[in-house]
Amino acid sequence: QVQLVESGGGLVQAGDSLRLSCAASGRTVATYTMAWFRQAPGKEREFVVAVRWSSGFTAYADSVKGRFTISRDSAKNTVYLQMNSLKPEDTAIYYCAADPRAAQIVAALGRCDYWGQGTQVTVSS
Repeated sequence: QVQLVESGGGLVQAGDSLRLSCAASGRTVATYTMAWFRQAPGKEREFVVAVRWSSGFTAYADSVKGRFTISRDSAKNTVYLQMNSLKPEDTAIYYCAADPRAAQIVAALGRCDYWGQGTQVTVSS
């Protein structure tokens, strides 16, 4: 079992930056892929970004490339999502997720074994 707790969401203006954190506990995530997904009101959940913990390989959704960056801190067992140049269309609940499969597979399937509770990000225009 992997437990995931997100933090860092909030209300910002368009163009601002925000950093989300996801603290993992339980089973070691060293052999996992960590990912962020988001779900906007009335829309399906969508993949945002994933990182393979062991190799650092990353996969990004086209909509966030160049604006969002995923990183990890092994000492803290925490993954971060740095979001820059935020747009109103980035407004969503952001979920941290973990899965034993490769980052490319997580990105393609849009599914993970473990999920956090989500954190709200609201970007005003």
